[in-house]
Amino acid sequence: MLELEHLTLERGGALIHYWLGGKASAPLVVFTHGATIDHHEWDITLPLAAQKFRILTWDVRGHGLSRPAKFTLEDTLLDLLALLDICQAEQVFLVGHSMGGNIHQEFAFRYPERVRAMICLDCTWNFQRLTTFEKAMLSSAKQIFNLYSYENLIKQSLDATVTSPSGREVLEKAMRVQSKDEYVQIMMDLALCLHEEPEYQFSKPLLLLMGEKESTGNIKKAMPVWAKHESNCRLVIIPDAKHCANLDNPDFFHRELFRFLEEQTGN
Repeated sequence: MLELEHLTLERGGALIHYWLGGKASAPLVVFTHGATIDHHEWDITLPLAAQKFRILTWDVRGHGLSRPAKFTLEDTLLDLLALLDICQAEQVFLVGHSMGGNIHQEFAFRYPERVRAMICLDCTWNFQRLTTFEKAMLSSAKQIFNLYSYENLIKQSLDATVTSPSGREVLEKAMRVQSKDEYVQIMMDLALCLHEEPEYQFSKPLLLLMGEKESTGNIKKAMPVWAKHESNCRLVIIPDAKHCANLDNPDFFHRELFRFLEEQTGN
């Protein structure tokens, strides 16, 4: 059984919980979970990653053990920067699911010198040009959320994002820790990741992974466009999987993830 060191970072009015382990001399790979989930999303992935890499995972503020701190994008980016400094990691590999991928894109946009390569799973493209309809949906999102009880939001999220019973259990357990107000606030502040940057390219190696049955937001439309925009990018479709493709089809996800990391490191 993998044993990770459980540590905390006090910053910006929050106590951020993070876990560190793996091969101390190897490159650092950072795993960031999706919105309303927590670090347990990576429980089946980290033991495999730790065999060849140094690994860091965390509960983003407003999630898991890093509650009740309020989630804000700005604080979260500074949390991640502080964690890399604590780990004395000059350049890292970023693996992010959904919100985790949005956070990583913004982090790489602001601190490109700290990122060696990036893997984004079931995640929209931060720097796309949104349609008029998409902008309208974003502006009315809070009112739409308020039409539903939190119980209904949980059920809709589970039905839309995951098919595997074990994955559903991970997601539901994390969501029930939060309140509806926290859920809505996370979703609204996360939208600040979206800002059109037509000239921007990540330029470093980028792996995009998307579940075959992805139906969340505009991800299914955005990821192929994103892949064509980048100069050093590969898009892979994960079969028999929804939005939480790492939980629905973990074997396929792991094969693509570690193939990419090994290509970049020679490990």
